Amino acid sequence: MATLWNKGTEATEIVDRFTVGNDRALDLRLAAYDIEGSQAHIRMLESIGLLTEKERKTLSEGLDRILVAVKAGNFQVEDDVEDIHSQVELMLTRELGDLGKRIHAGRSRNDQVLVDLKLFMRDELRQVRAEVLTLFNTLQTLSEQHKEVLLPGYTHGQLAMPSSFGMWFGAYAEALTEDMVQLGAAYRIVNRNPLGSAAGYGSSFPLDRALTTSLLGFDQPVYNSVAAQLGRGRGELALTAALAAVALTLNKFAADCALYMSPNLGFIHFPDALTTGSSIMPHKKNPDVWEIVRGKCNRILACPGEIALMASNLPHGYHRDYQLLKEVLFPALDQLHDCLQMSDYMLQQIEVNTHIFENPLYETLFTVEEVNRRVLAGIPFREAYRQVGIEVNEGRFHYEGPAPASLKASDLGHTHIGSLGNLCTKEIAAAMASAAAW
Repeated sequence: MATLWNKGTEATEIVDRFTVGNDRALDLRLAAYDIEGSQAHIRMLESIGLLTEKERKTLSEGLDRILVAVKAGNFQVEDDVEDIHSQVELMLTRELGDLGKRIHAGRSRNDQVLVDLKLFMRDELRQVRAEVLTLFNTLQTLSEQHKEVLLPGYTHGQLAMPSSFGMWFGAYAEALTEDMVQLGAAYRIVNRNPLGSAAGYGSSFPLDRALTTSLLGFDQPVYNSVAAQLGRGRGELALTAALAAVALTLNKFAADCALYMSPNLGFIHFPDALTTGSSIMPHKKNPDVWEIVRGKCNRILACPGEIALMASNLPHGYHRDYQLLKEVLFPALDQLHDCLQMSDYMLQQIEVNTHIFENPLYETLFTVEEVNRRVLAGIPFREAYRQVGIEVNEGRFHYEGPAPASLKASDLGHTHIGSLGNLCTKEIAAAMASAAAW
């Protein structure tokens, strides 16, 4: 096997198979980032006199050719090559001879893989940000479009008070603003340069870490070389914690949608093409999309714990355990991308029921409104509460306001911040703009 650490002996096939595992396939996602990091590294090597301008240009052109193969989907990590870093260096050496071997001066696989992962995670966070913003805008649009349509509100799974579709959609939009704050925090943790920390203890070469930081667009270096290596697992933990925050929002929204689609409620509807049927029950319209979103998001919610367990109990420095982090991180990212995109696709075709309150079942939702009406008429709150409670228990409660079937959200006189008549859509949009400014 071609390895960067070969000292004249080779791992047995059984050891190779066990330790490398699925890493070759996973590493393909890092190929472009490995080349990007190498381009910055050789620019720095030229600046400190370890490469001539001609040598650097030759290496750079060789890396560009490999990148073309990566983008065309023609790049593979060969069976007898350990990882992406070895493959890139091997291809350069085959083409350029000993010059290709000089690309590794001043760095270790440890800081090389850290750079690859940080560049990768940075791009993934940007993509998640874009997808969250798309879903946020859809929710905001639906909130404004349906802000007058009343929707039953529940606590403990029991009828509680009037809500509205505007409030429901808007609530999840605002939840995404908080998720965006966590995504931004993960981005700031990820966007620091470990290149030059080598194996975790720096190098006797006069490396210009400020230059590679600038070339790669990082905010700043991870200054301490040991701290750079301590970052393995920390970036993944921060990222998966942020993904889990988004997943929790999607999970709850998916659970709502699956419930609201039930014929017993019938609050929302989707075209038949977006639902599935039963093999024996011809009437069924199953919320399979929302159930899969809910299930995938539950898996994502487990990822921070799995990452933390893999990264804990290890003394500082590199350990092979860290290789396994990719097996958790990469699928979590794929699943969240799918869930965000699918949720937005579904919402583009959602239909809301504007006749829910024609059912007399929902009249008891207005007990609080009736208590408040009596209080405003001069009856003490506790007495008004007792009166209405007795009327409900005796089956003679009647809301004295307009008929529920004809009510709009604005008819209920809720005016305070965040209430039915004051959804603060613009303020929530401003909060998202601030949270996404990273």
